[in-house]
Amino acid sequence: MSTPRNTVSILGIFVADLAFRARRQPGIGETIIGSGFKMGPGGKGSNQAVAAARAGAAVTFISRLGADDFGASALALYKRESISTRIVDMPDQPTGAAYIFVNDVNGENAIIVVPGAAGHITVADVEAAGDDIRASAVFVTQLEQPATAARRGLEIAKAADVVTVFNPAPAAPVDTAIYALCDYVTPNESEAALLTGLPVGNVDEARKAGDVLLAKGVGTALITLGQAGALFHNAKRSVLVPAFRAGPVVETAGAGDAFNGGFAAALARGVEPVSAARFGCAVAGISVTRAGTAPSMPSLAEVEALLANGSDQSR
Repeated sequence: MSTPRNTVSILGIFVADLAFRARRQPGIGETIIGSGFKMGPGGKGSNQAVAAARAGAAVTFISRLGADDFGASALALYKRESISTRIVDMPDQPTGAAYIFVNDVNGENAIIVVPGAAGHITVADVEAAGDDIRASAVFVTQLEQPATAARRGLEIAKAADVVTVFNPAPAAPVDTAIYALCDYVTPNESEAALLTGLPVGNVDEARKAGDVLLAKGVGTALITLGQAGALFHNAKRSVLVPAFRAGPVVETAGAGDAFNGGFAAALARGVEPVSAARFGCAVAGISVTRAGTAPSMPSLAEVEALLANGSDQSR
């Protein structure tokens, strides 16, 4: 039976983002006055689910939530965004939360994540959602939940010929057996450096790191390089996909999630992989012009308009 098009399953976590804006972070023992505060939905997997859904995919999100106000806000989000869920409730654990510092001059960020209930996602949880994973065109996971759960999700997807996207974030060493399960691995510069032991500060260094990831068994290394775009690198081709200028940068916190969600949605529609990476760059290019993580994700119409305008940095 052929895999249904336009379906994406995502294993990951939801957290409530508590975003503080200021000109700089305080030092230890120091108090400073900030310029803004906002609470909103976050978590890499959850953000990617919103990005993929707004980009036109039918999305199933697999996770755990606490029985609290943050958990209720997550469920309300998924209902608004038409995202199907496979959620395990944990009355004895809080829903996760994240502290986000945003530099109000250049939009750069620093983040502390406490996964809460989602930090207890188990292999059994993933196996219980196995039918949703097998029914997908694309499966996506990260490293905010336990790596054993991520690996099991990748195994189920790979065995069912579902395209696998592994976003190794936050950066952490992983079992080498994971790499052969990955059609695409999508680290940023610091994550690629940690996984390969090589510096990744430019495109040439990213290619060398990509070669290391290919040697570990990855199908394609797709390394995001901030304002430079993303390097699509496999045994057959190595292409720098330029970033998009969609307006002044407001906040970069959700850019990686926007890219991954957009890339997955495009792959699920059957878009050619390098073009899917360009689509992901367009999603990220719009997201950084807005505050927040999940709230910053653009609609399919907005992304298509940017692509039609062709305002990537190669022009």
